[in-house]
Amino acid sequence: MNEYIGMVEKSLKKYNSHSNATEPQKNLIDAMNYSLEAGGKRIRPVLVYAFCEALGGNAETAAAPAAAIEMIHTFSLIHDDLPAMDNDDFRRGKPSCHKAFGEAMAILAGDALSVLPFEVIADDTQLNADQKVMIISLLSRAVGKSGMIGGQVIDMENEEKTDITVADLENMYRRKTGELISVSCVMGCICAGVFDPDILCNAADYGFKLGLAFQVIDDILDVTSTTEELGKPVGSDAEENKTTYVTLFGVEKSREIADGLTNEAMKCLEVINDNTFLKQLTEMLLNRKN
Repeated sequence: MNEYIGMVEKSLKKYNSHSNATEPQKNLIDAMNYSLEAGGKRIRPVLVYAFCEALGGNAETAAAPAAAIEMIHTFSLIHDDLPAMDNDDFRRGKPSCHKAFGEAMAILAGDALSVLPFEVIADDTQLNADQKVMIISLLSRAVGKSGMIGGQVIDMENEEKTDITVADLENMYRRKTGELISVSCVMGCICAGVFDPDILCNAADYGFKLGLAFQVIDDILDVTSTTEELGKPVGSDAEENKTTYVTLFGVEKSREIADGLTNEAMKCLEVINDNTFLKQLTEMLLNRKN
């Protein structure tokens, strides 16, 4: 895990470094790096590396897509924290990007991090043309109106409703969280040169189940953790009148649901021979405290 995270950190510095000390957009790059370097679990890029190597691929081939998915994730967090969205002042234990650089620069930093990933993938020298096209196509869909951004819209609109069902919640989480985790797994397969439909389908399904379990655990932590442990404000779901798994089922039942989803995710890994690390990672995410 630490080895993969180290690769991610190295790539992020490489792809978003300053070209010179006096460049006019220096503040923009500083704001981008402020959020990129804030830490976090790096789960999505780790999954790209892990699936690639588990299927016999070279980690160098996964470097660009791994960095790209973390940039996309970071852009979503910058925008999610804005006053017009969740209005959160802290992210990963430090002031949110808009608190450190102002709202306008935070919006622009998020914008820049939403497009830089596609430049990084297109210019990569390790992937062939077919891999690039497939990855860019899958990633853009996972981010857009049918994916993460669409999920965020559903999340905001759900705040105005009082009749949210578990199916509604699953649909929102699948898009908002599951799409990026799922595409991370599939990109790892493509980086390894694996296009077997059965493996790709199981990798995608694993990601969706892991993503839903991840979100259920987030719902639990929002009512059981502390701001210090979580690195961001707790209790925000209740303040914003959000329907979550905890509000629908309570903490204990939500934990059982997360356990079940994790077991289902584990079954998806059976098509991969070298799946030891992926199984350990899955268990770690179920038992996380932040």
